[in-house]
Amino acid sequence: MLKKILLKTVSAVVLTTTALTAHAETRLTMYYPIAVGGPLTQVMDDLIKQFHQANPDIDVNAVYAGNYDETRMRAISAMRSGADAQIAVLGALDTHDLIDQALIEPFDTVVGADPHWLKSFYPALLANSNIGGHVWGIPFQRSTIVMYYNKDMFRAAGLDPNQPPQTWQALLNAAKALTTKDHYGLMIPSTGYPYWMFQALAIENGVSLMNDDGTQVRFNSPGAVDALTFWCSLAADHHVSPAGAIDWSTLRQAFVQGQTAMMWHTTGNLSVIKKEAKFDFGVAMLPTNKRSGSPTGGGNFYLFKGADAVQQKAALTFIRWMTAPEQAARWSIATGYVGTSEAAYRTQALRDYGSAFPQAMVARDQLQVATPELSTHSSARVREALNNALQAALTGGATPQQALDRAQASAERILASYR
Repeated sequence: MLKKILLKTVSAVVLTTTALTAHAETRLTMYYPIAVGGPLTQVMDDLIKQFHQANPDIDVNAVYAGNYDETRMRAISAMRSGADAQIAVLGALDTHDLIDQALIEPFDTVVGADPHWLKSFYPALLANSNIGGHVWGIPFQRSTIVMYYNKDMFRAAGLDPNQPPQTWQALLNAAKALTTKDHYGLMIPSTGYPYWMFQALAIENGVSLMNDDGTQVRFNSPGAVDALTFWCSLAADHHVSPAGAIDWSTLRQAFVQGQTAMMWHTTGNLSVIKKEAKFDFGVAMLPTNKRSGSPTGGGNFYLFKGADAVQQKAALTFIRWMTAPEQAARWSIATGYVGTSEAAYRTQALRDYGSAFPQAMVARDQLQVATPELSTHSSARVREALNNALQAALTGGATPQQALDRAQASAERILASYR
C-alpha cells in the first residue's frame, strides 16, 4: 500500500514538474531608448503585451533608459555587471563600437536566423549593420531627417504651399520671404544631434563624411567646410534663423507654436506634430545642392553576447515578430518612424494611412537617396569632437574652417590605431 502511495506521489511530482517546465517562461530584458516626444512607452508596452499573448513562454521586460547614449551606457553597464541584458535598441551608428568591445552577436550566426529575412529590410537601413560580412543589427526604430513646413505661413508669404524649396538657394529665398518680426523662416537644431544635421548638409554638398570601414573621416574637406559655412550664414548673414544654439528637444514645440515656418527634424516626430499642430503643415525631402540625400538615423535591435541558446532563440522570435510588416506598419503609424521594409508599406494599414496622410510617405521615399549615419570606430569620441566644432562655429567662436580643422585633427588621433 505504501509503495503504491509513493509511486502515485512520485508520478504526481513528475507530472507537475513537466507541466511547469512546459509553461516556463524564457525571460528577456530589453534596453530601449526614449529620445523624442510621443507616447512611445505606451506603444511599446502594448506591442510587448500583444507579443506575450501570442508567445506566453517568452517574457520581455523593457527598461526605458533615456536617449541613445544613456541607453547604451546603461545596457553595457548592466551586461558587464552580470545583470540581465539580452536585447537593446541602440543607435545604428554605434555598430563599430559594439563590435570592437565584443558586446554583440551577429544575427546571421544565430541558430534559426533566416537569410531571406535578414535581407528583407531597406538597403539604406541595413548599411550601418553590414560589417565584415555579417549582419550585426536589425532595423527597427529608424528615421531620416525631413523638412517640416507651415503651409499657412507659405500662403501668407505668397509662396506655393505645395511646392516646398528643393535646393539650397530656393530654401534661402523661401526663408527670407517667410521671416517676419514674429517668426523665423528656418530652424535647424544645433544641440542634441548636430553631427546628424551637418552630415545631411555635407551629403547634399557631395561629401561623405566617413569611409565604409569607419577608420577615416573628411570633416574639413572643402565641401564639408562649405556646408558648415552655409549653415552658419543662415543666422549670421541672412538672419532667417536665430543666432546661437537651437535646441533639439524644444524645436518641435517651437514649430507647432509658430516660431518658425520651416524646420529640419527627425521623421520620428511626425505623429506628435500631426497631433499638436493647429495649422496645415507639409513634409518634404531635404533640399539639394550638389545631390539629394539625408543620413539615416535611429536605432537597431542588437543581441548581446552572454545570452544562452534558449535566450537567443527567444530573442530572435521577439525581434522577428517586432519587425514583421504588420508590427512595423503599426509602429510607423504610431510614431512617424519609417516602416523598415517594403513589405510594411504593402500592408493595408500603411496603404490606407499613406493615402489619407501622404506626409508619412516622404521619409520612405527619401530612403532611395539616403546614406548611412556617421559611424566610426570609437564613435562617441569622434562625434563629440565634431559636435564641439559645430557648436563653436555656429555660435561664432571659430570660423567653419578653424572648427572643422580641429575636429579633423581630433578624429585623426582617435582613429589612428584602427588604420
